[in-house]
Amino acid sequence: MNPMSDIPLWVFEWAGAFLGLAGAALLALNVRASRFGWLLFLLSNGAWITYGIKVGAHGLVVMQIGFTLTSLMGVYRWLVAAKM
Repeated sequence: MNPMSDIPLWVFEWAGAFLGLAGAALLALNVRASRFGWLLFLLSNGAWITYGIKVGAHGLVVMQIGFTLTSLMGVYRWLVAAKM
């Protein structure tokens, strides 16, 4: 049994929306904590990809895969490379 199948669709939809908005707000504030906006974007991407797969929204899935790549670049640049 897949535990993800027990979670209602609206959870993924709203989690994706709120996490994405929170990530954008953090980056827009341009404060020390802004770098964590990229992690919120990654969580948002995952929620939207899951939602898109479950409802058959293939365009949304493709777009979120692209956004996941840019989020990973942001995580690397702002969190990983910044510590080097």
